Amino acid sequence: MRTLVDRFYDLMDLEPAYARLREVHGSTLDDARDKLFWFLCGWLGGPNHYIERFGHPRLRARHLPFPIASVERDQWLACMYQAMEEVQVDPELRARLERSFFDTADWMRNRAG
Repeated sequence: MRTLVDRFYDLMDLEPAYARLREVHGSTLDDARDKLFWFLCGWLGGPNHYIERFGHPRLRARHLPFPIASVERDQWLACMYQAMEEVQVDPELRARLERSFFDTADWMRNRAG
């Protein structure tokens, strides 16, 4: 999982196609890398590292300060899908994750457009 998260943020930092998404993450991605890794560990049935540190994820509430419209949603998904392809996530798991990631990312939108 760490490899997937690291590739996701590396791509966000490197690929111009994800520039708008990168803008909302501030000057460094270090905290975001850790938080996504910790969250995904628990979300996928492993240790609840995120909850132990921060309590309930409250994903939508924690993301309200950040402008998330369809553009940011689509860039987040494209970046994650590319990362999953590049680190060769098992195809069956990848299909399940893509559906779940889309549903969650779409629910996170808090701006029109």
